[in-house]
Amino acid sequence: MVDVLLGLQWGDEGKGKIVDVLAPQYQVVARFQGGPNAGHTLEFDGFKHVLHQIPSGIFRPDALNIIGNGVVLDPIVFRREIDGLAKFNLDLHANLLISKKAALIVPTHSLLDAAYEQAKGAAKIGSTLRGIGPTYQDKVGRQGLRVGDVLSPNFRQKYDTLVNAHKLTLDRLNFDYTVLGESEEKFFAAVEFLKTFKLTDSEYDVNNALQAGQRVLAEGAQGSLLDLDFGSYPFVTSSTTMAAGACTGLGIAPQQIGEVYGIFKAYCTRVGSGPFPTELLEETGERMRQEGREFGSTTGRPRRCGWLDLPSLKYAVMLNGVTQLVMMKADVLTIFETIQVCTHYQLPDGSITEQLPYDLCDTDVVPVYKEFAGWQTSLDGIRTFDNMPAELAAYVSYLEAELGIPIAFVSTGPDRESLVHRETVGV
Repeated sequence: MVDVLLGLQWGDEGKGKIVDVLAPQYQVVARFQGGPNAGHTLEFDGFKHVLHQIPSGIFRPDALNIIGNGVVLDPIVFRREIDGLAKFNLDLHANLLISKKAALIVPTHSLLDAAYEQAKGAAKIGSTLRGIGPTYQDKVGRQGLRVGDVLSPNFRQKYDTLVNAHKLTLDRLNFDYTVLGESEEKFFAAVEFLKTFKLTDSEYDVNNALQAGQRVLAEGAQGSLLDLDFGSYPFVTSSTTMAAGACTGLGIAPQQIGEVYGIFKAYCTRVGSGPFPTELLEETGERMRQEGREFGSTTGRPRRCGWLDLPSLKYAVMLNGVTQLVMMKADVLTIFETIQVCTHYQLPDGSITEQLPYDLCDTDVVPVYKEFAGWQTSLDGIRTFDNMPAELAAYVSYLEAELGIPIAFVSTGPDRESLVHRETVGV
């Protein structure tokens, strides 16, 4: 079976840590969408490491890691990631496969990303400017390059055809691309480096593993509320971040999906533009940001912070068919005497709903809050639910009752060992 692990909010939920924790139970760990705009942070043995395109199971020597066809791959970033892993003495050429069908990010994609954002002005999306959107755009427009193309004898011709089309757009947008030459030099060197790894038809690798009785963990990037179809459009990413994306992003049949692990923070964060009903714009939000070290692992941008939003969380649970929940960063809320949870939205006409409006971007919803007592005590060393502060246990129990799904893990700190695993929920 394929178990899916994904974020239920606007990304940055802490997926990397949980993949790292779960990986020993799986023979294959596979990324199914997103690209270098993702930043999955892992902390263990005094190390802190951020992965962008490489699956978070890479630190487990017995796991085969796959970059699936649904990912968009930047060879320059890939090479930088591999170089950053050198100190760990991992056999990356043996346990890392890259789908030939993964879309290839070329230097002009990031230039187009910047040009589009500049043209939008105040209405900009808040892109990471990594070229993700333009790469998916080329994929859908059937003019993009794929990883397998680097093995073609006429790869340079294919590259020039695509880049010349990009230059026409950049000219139309009056965007300067004189830096392209330097980027291209790095790009082609990185392509040669990429070719030293195993480039495969990874859908066969995944399905062969399943036929052999192996367990596969599909790792999502970003979060459900950034999904292209169901997120806060147009302030979304360019891929399917839901559980369904694991099927198209890896080449697996729907009936192969087993557990769906939905990860959420004990509060909410968001990077970039877009609606955020529970955002805290005053001192409380800043305290939350500093305590949680809420700065983008990819961009370094400060994350917007706010209280937990149950309507959006229920929405993500419903669409993904979540079977087990994972609550991250419970330790961050120890600084608060009281904690708020948004249970419903009040709409402009005064009505109350727990459904996400279609036009959330244009509708001023007012959160309806329920207050909880904070736990205000260190969670260091807590490894069982019975040893949790009573206030935190009550918070967890309330969320389980509202969401109708067991919370299997509660994270109490950044390290892989700082985790309460609730055996009683059948994990």
